[in-house]
Amino acid sequence: MSFTVKIDRGISLPDCGLWFDAGRRQELAVVTHAHSDHAGWHRETILTAATAALMSSRLGAPGGAVRAVEYHQPIVVRDQRITLLPAGHVLGSAQVFLEAGNESLLYTGDFKLRPGLTCEPAVTVPADTLILETTFGLPRYRLPPAEETFADLLAFCRKALDDGCHAVLLVYSLGKAQELLARLGGSNLPIAVHPAVHRMCRIYESLGVRFPDFEEHAGDSGPPGVLIYPPNARTRLAGLASARTAVVTGWALDPSAKYRYRCDAAFPLSDHADYAELLECVDRVNPKRVYTVHGFVEEFAADLRCRGLEAWALGGGNQLELF
Repeated sequence: MSFTVKIDRGISLPDCGLWFDAGRRQELAVVTHAHSDHAGWHRETILTAATAALMSSRLGAPGGAVRAVEYHQPIVVRDQRITLLPAGHVLGSAQVFLEAGNESLLYTGDFKLRPGLTCEPAVTVPADTLILETTFGLPRYRLPPAEETFADLLAFCRKALDDGCHAVLLVYSLGKAQELLARLGGSNLPIAVHPAVHRMCRIYESLGVRFPDFEEHAGDSGPPGVLIYPPNARTRLAGLASARTAVVTGWALDPSAKYRYRCDAAFPLSDHADYAELLECVDRVNPKRVYTVHGFVEEFAADLRCRGLEAWALGGGNQLELF
């Protein structure tokens, strides 16, 4: 058999009666991680224990059966073998390896191959079909080494504090915030975080991740320090006497990023695979066919076809190129 793959507010495998990261409540779904555009409780939800803990904090108690699965431990559901593999995106994030009959499929979900300090390193396996997240699916999106970017970010923070200003770092409250906090270990800088970040950090700590000392930010000015905030909460900082802001995102590779985000600086750190990692993932998996989802789906599928692969953009136009 070959898998029928559809996209409809999530990834559907209708022949298998299975969904990945469904945006509506389904009978049976795998949730790869706890970010809001992937998370949701279903009648039966398959996920890792870390994702279950993070999702419960964000969404409340599940309204159906929950099956928390260990990495690399296959389970059989409806005569199909499902194995969750680390995705390297955020703590507990998973790729889904599905085996049915003589065919196999790997769904990456959001992933990266670069190692991080606060999540499990990604693991890839060969599969006949690859469903690949292509957020940064253009050649211009190649991230510099994280150590170089963080050195620049740390210099930004120190300069702000030396000048009597807060250094405000704008990042997602789950995943990127914890990675940034961990990387600040050893800097000896005073650190405070938004309450939503604080809540996620405490769950990370309960799951074994260690951070340098930090406090929950009360929203007042106080002495200069490093403040880690989600971008949508920056209005809470209106009362600060003086602050310099930086957005930390892979989109910082775009020269206009700091203007688009209305910040003083932009630093290219991401928890998604960049273009080079997307190609590396395809090489490792060595699939017969690839479906691209999210981001530059048509462009990356076209690049793969130029390399001799069968590749289709889920939800895209899939025009055949004429040269």
